[in-house]
Amino acid sequence: MANELLFDEHTPQATIATPHLDLSKQPAHHNPGRRGQRVLRVLHVVNGEHFSGAERVQTHLARCLPEFGVSVDFACLTPDRFPKHFDVETSQLFDMKMRNRWDIAAARRVAKLARDGNYQLLHAHTPRSAMIAAYASRQARRPWVYHVHSPAAADSTRPIQNRINAMTERFCLFSVSHQIAVSNSLREHTIGCGFDAANVSTVHNGVPTIRPPRTEFPQVGGVWTLGIVALHRPRKGLETLLDAQRIVRDAGYDVRLRCVGPFETPAYEASIRSRIDELQLGPDVEFTGFVDDIPAALAQLDAMVLPSLFGEGLPMVVLEAMAAAVPVIATRVEGTPEAIRHDHEGLLAAPNDPADLAAQITRLVSGEVSWHELAESASERHAAEFSDMAMARGVADVYNKVVDR
Repeated sequence: MANELLFDEHTPQATIATPHLDLSKQPAHHNPGRRGQRVLRVLHVVNGEHFSGAERVQTHLARCLPEFGVSVDFACLTPDRFPKHFDVETSQLFDMKMRNRWDIAAARRVAKLARDGNYQLLHAHTPRSAMIAAYASRQARRPWVYHVHSPAAADSTRPIQNRINAMTERFCLFSVSHQIAVSNSLREHTIGCGFDAANVSTVHNGVPTIRPPRTEFPQVGGVWTLGIVALHRPRKGLETLLDAQRIVRDAGYDVRLRCVGPFETPAYEASIRSRIDELQLGPDVEFTGFVDDIPAALAQLDAMVLPSLFGEGLPMVVLEAMAAAVPVIATRVEGTPEAIRHDHEGLLAAPNDPADLAAQITRLVSGEVSWHELAESASERHAAEFSDMAMARGVADVYNKVVDR
């Protein structure tokens, strides 16, 4: 998803409760909500092997939903990085580890957890978690909702895996009570797949309003540091960005690139490093790997570039750059244009088009468009429409609608 912000391995690890714990015997630990409304208990069913865009949505929801009368806990099906980086004290994580990709027995454990914990609703986020939530929902007699973070049929460059995921997701969604799409484009896509429009809502992703102080600003004619923050994999378009960087440098602009985040596989990392050597960009490309303070890392960039080829619902990193008042240069992919309006909060290019991406970068570094105006517009639009609290409010509204129905 998502547009991924990834954290340092030294981040404190969350405690994972044992699967057999009876939550009905646990003390209440959630804020009942500022309005004194009923408290809904929701169990999120998550994969857990990564900590990227979707997982960051889950973390923000866990932190903010108690303000709207919702308590949130998590059943982790493949616990790995998510438990290590999850740090919301009001939520519990439960180890429901699947023995393999098709281990339906995990659904029985999730169903028991839902009954014992008096959860009123299940919430899934991926095709795998949808499979478990669908079975557990039926066994526990609880409704469930599904969060659409990206199109399952176009989530990676592996067509067979995409097809399996899409078929699994579609089969499971016959029993879903409601779907939450992170962008209007994803909502239209979901409806176009045959689902009832009345049961699909758009709730835009949101992130906290964190704008670190900035003491240095880019200057026309000076050195510009562009950055990409992602789980680096083929669909993120890093090759396109490297080609564009070469074009911009050949035009006489001193543009450096900082790549934040890990690679999906060693093989892909090797291919990118080979591409850098071919383009003779070695000294001008930096790899940081994991970082533990994304807003601070964004504040050290002169622009955040996300050249995705496809598969973006509404990238979290775009929203975080907006919150940090960092101009965004991105591609017109799925939900990105719903946050970034061309020439207002940032600049947009066609996907997989190095020349167009280079042209937009050149417009910024040459001073054709104002860095300060883009930065301030991005900050204002984030605060007005893409905060973490706005996202939580929208999700809580869906929960209440499903439970009331």
